[in-house]
Amino acid sequence: MTPSTQEVKQALELADKEAAHLRYSRDTLQALSPDLAWVVGLDQRPDLAEKVEAFVSRFARLQDHLGEKLLPRFAAWVGNHPKTMIDTLAFAERAEVLSDAQGFLAARRLRNALVHEYMQDPQLFLDSLFEAFSSCRLLFETVDKVRVETERLSRA
Repeated sequence: MTPSTQEVKQALELADKEAAHLRYSRDTLQALSPDLAWVVGLDQRPDLAEKVEAFVSRFARLQDHLGEKLLPRFAAWVGNHPKTMIDTLAFAERAEVLSDAQGFLAARRLRNALVHEYMQDPQLFLDSLFEAFSSCRLLFETVDKVRVETERLSRA
């Protein structure tokens, strides 16, 4: 069954909200200029740890929503029915709503490091955090490109 235009637009609206929250969390953390000492000190600063948790949660939630809801619904809406996440990402790349499928997968792999490593390996966590900051751009661009393409196809 192909999703309706309304279902795609609803998934897009949720992605917009999630992206706005992620952008806020990313900008808040970046403004704190995290370094290795900052990461090591998270154990003593629950207020900062909570900001990290919010960022990580929002980063993961937007990825999940894009990969499991928005991109598959968009693909089905335009007549493509990918069976796997890899197929969905390959379609999205061909449709030019995702600029880098491998980058999207790499961002998904960051989740484990962001969730677990600051407790065990502060340097790996810091590196992963900076990589996640950069990966946000890909997620935001994907939401924007799906919006533009959805609007264009809705008018056609």
